[in-house]
Amino acid sequence: MSSATRKIVMSFAAISGSAALFILPNVVYAVPPHVVEPTVWWVWMLLLFAFSFVLGIFSVLAGVGGGVLFVPIVSSFFPFHLDFIRGAGLLVALSGALSAGAPLMRKGLADLKLGLPMALVGSISSIAGALAGLAMPAQLVQLLLGIAIMGIAALMMKARVYGTPELKEPDALSQMLQISGIYYEESSKSEVSWQIHRTPVGLVLFMIIGFIGGMFGMGAGWANVPVFNMLMGVPLKVAVATSGLVLSINGAAAAWVYIFKGAVVPLIAVPAIGGIMLGSKIGAKLLTKVNTRSVRLIVIIMLVVAGLRSLLKGLGI
Repeated sequence: MSSATRKIVMSFAAISGSAALFILPNVVYAVPPHVVEPTVWWVWMLLLFAFSFVLGIFSVLAGVGGGVLFVPIVSSFFPFHLDFIRGAGLLVALSGALSAGAPLMRKGLADLKLGLPMALVGSISSIAGALAGLAMPAQLVQLLLGIAIMGIAALMMKARVYGTPELKEPDALSQMLQISGIYYEESSKSEVSWQIHRTPVGLVLFMIIGFIGGMFGMGAGWANVPVFNMLMGVPLKVAVATSGLVLSINGAAAAWVYIFKGAVVPLIAVPAIGGIMLGSKIGAKLLTKVNTRSVRLIVIIMLVVAGLRSLLKGLGI
């Protein structure tokens, strides 16, 4: 073989080898060695129902609404978009409040004169919060949700036990609105009269609570009750009952925004609502048999873990 022919052959071999270096890796790695099949959709629905059932039990035993636990935990550990989770969370909180509202109204504990002014400002701000939350990027909402949940966990750790407040002089606004009442206390077999004070401050706080509830799709029982009881001087039973009334109105107002925007998916909302309501009934029966302080501590730990995970997801970690 002549030297010229040898050079041509060597050049062709070099070019072929260089081409093989670029082609072979693509050939080798074009098909991954192991393809993971996606989880079947109905498996997530069953898991959501089971989780919501357990959540319903814990929410009753810890004295918090299901919505405040549902949104941060489901958004942290389930592969659903945050908008759909917030829409389902509002319906979860709304269903619980509606199921308990009628019996409390019949017993005379939920007071319309007290609840309607707070629900008016809260429903308007909850609509604004829902619109603001749906307009924000999901990652930003996830970050703000983590901050809010950590704040709620801190408030729950520092919150003292509610009770019967001292009967103080009503302020001018509550007198003008005629916000006062009498309810029958079964434990003492007597009628208890009540009136409120710091009404303007309460209206401002309910406006803020409504905005937060609408933005994050959470119930507001964790905030409504202490504002009624500790700030405004409402007896605990009336505060709890009227909180459900306010939550029903605020939640319904914000829920329509999520429904109109297409952020309510039945495949997520139905198992969540069914699990929460069934678990709540079980939790109500267990309420007198378990140590609620231990359960409350577990719930706080769950909130901290979910809040940290939401913060990390919001930061893109």
